[in-house]
Amino acid sequence: MTTLRIATANVNGIRASVRRGFGTWLEQRGPDIVALQEVRCGVDDLPVDAWPQYRLSYDAGSRAGRNGVAVLARWAPSAVRTGFGSRSFDHEGRYLEVDLDPPDGPPLTVGSLYLPKGGNPDYGPEWAAKQRRKLRFMASFGRYLTRARLDARRAGREFLVLGDFNIAHTRADLANPTANLRQPGFRPDERQWFGRLLGPRTLVDVVRSLHPHDTGPFSWWTWRGQAWGNDTGWRIDYHLASPALAAGAVTGGTDREPSYEDRMSDHSPVVVDYAV
Repeated sequence: MTTLRIATANVNGIRASVRRGFGTWLEQRGPDIVALQEVRCGVDDLPVDAWPQYRLSYDAGSRAGRNGVAVLARWAPSAVRTGFGSRSFDHEGRYLEVDLDPPDGPPLTVGSLYLPKGGNPDYGPEWAAKQRRKLRFMASFGRYLTRARLDARRAGREFLVLGDFNIAHTRADLANPTANLRQPGFRPDERQWFGRLLGPRTLVDVVRSLHPHDTGPFSWWTWRGQAWGNDTGWRIDYHLASPALAAGAVTGGTDREPSYEDRMSDHSPVVVDYAV
């Protein structure tokens, strides 16, 4: 039996994150696979020297300096797919999927997702439009996720979707649930949609399965105020795994940096070790 260390990280700009220590974290933690979101960089400007031991699959999208999703892996993928069949969203660089064949582990299909943040309709028409767009994305992506999961199973692959879902599923997934009931990311329709993705035969929220009774562990804190120091955060970065892969999860949680000054992003990496 061997262990795969798999991580997801919204880097909020890969070049800035590398300047803040992403390459050092990568070397010290040694994950086998890392899903990245908000890479926000043209292909020619990627700081590739920060990951010499990894193969990069990347969809920058068509919006310069926005979005961008990637997968770093120790092995070259056997297939790379961008988008999820949506004319409205596939050009934005919000979903990338790769097939990986670790030499000492099961064949994997791994997705990296950056789901739109949305907006609070109470703030006016522009924000309401942002939230409607988020809900359209969710509906389309949810249907795709079912197909992708079943396709992976038929192909004999475990399935894992990683990334920034911009949704805190339960009251245990953010520090101030009551104050945020109407805010995007914790609205009832978003949470219900997320819950429908999960099940013992479909997808498992791996970190929650490892920490069933804990508040958090959070993965995002605003840069503003004392949110970091007070640990007033949200858990919005996830590992959703097929049941057999999830059953092998040994340890997992958030790699929260030791201080505000050491932060690589407004998100911290979420890392899980899978015995396979």
